[in-house]
Amino acid sequence: MMEGFLIRSVVSVVLSLLIAARAYKRRSLDGSGALAGFLVMVIHIAADYRFGALLLVFFFTSSKLTRIGEEKKRAIEEDFKEGGLRNWVQVLANSAIATILVVLVAKMTGGKDRCLDTRESALITGLIGGIIGHYACCNGDTWSSEIGMLSNAQPRLITTFKTVRKGTNGAVTVEGLLAAAAAGFVIGLAYVIVGLLTVECAHDVIWRQLLVIPVAAAAGLCGSLIDSLLGATLQFSGYCTLRKRVVGKRAPTVVKISGMSILDNNAVNAVSVLSTALLTSVACLYIF
Repeated sequence: MMEGFLIRSVVSVVLSLLIAARAYKRRSLDGSGALAGFLVMVIHIAADYRFGALLLVFFFTSSKLTRIGEEKKRAIEEDFKEGGLRNWVQVLANSAIATILVVLVAKMTGGKDRCLDTRESALITGLIGGIIGHYACCNGDTWSSEIGMLSNAQPRLITTFKTVRKGTNGAVTVEGLLAAAAAGFVIGLAYVIVGLLTVECAHDVIWRQLLVIPVAAAAGLCGSLIDSLLGATLQFSGYCTLRKRVVGKRAPTVVKISGMSILDNNAVNAVSVLSTALLTSVACLYIF
């Protein structure tokens, strides 16, 4: 067991260094984001290859989608950044909760891979479920936002169903919601495939892990809906008549569309991730 943990640790450092350097070079992460990403990746991969897979699937798919249709997004997004450049705050907003759960699982298991199985440990099952829910939510929110931004459909505010301008916090499209479920599905699929290749469990237990796929798909959709609801109510959106685009701060030239100035985008992400992680954790306790 210790030998396996040491091998994972070496793999985690080498792989994380290569990925962080590549992300910095491609301007997916700035210097602080690359450093934070490196540390987070090392912890995830060293703890369990499945956790590393969830983080990497989220990072690579979200980065790829961010780069699609950049010219169109530039005209819509207030804080548009070339290549989706992220700093350490954004990295931790999308990984801090999962990283804490990953450390807890690694400490409780001694670095040994464990399946979702309440008969063996309800606590570990709940914690792993939280990690899955975390990345299903993050991936779902990103896919929903990026694909929804490119959709030709007019988005509707989730609280009133009235059509609003693209870029409005809490606005949803059918394409965006389907994308959120698909994003969660991909997270669940990654967990299952890597688990089948790396984890040894009883025959009946290992095949029950397939249920992670629909659970993660539901978590992706649920996380996106929670994020949209928070964005529509607790995050300010307004239309700037001077800049001709949706903005997130009040100003004399800004006409309010929706929401209150209580949470910013990072805070909305963190709350939606925490909520989805808790809901997925509870669901896993009942299912597994």
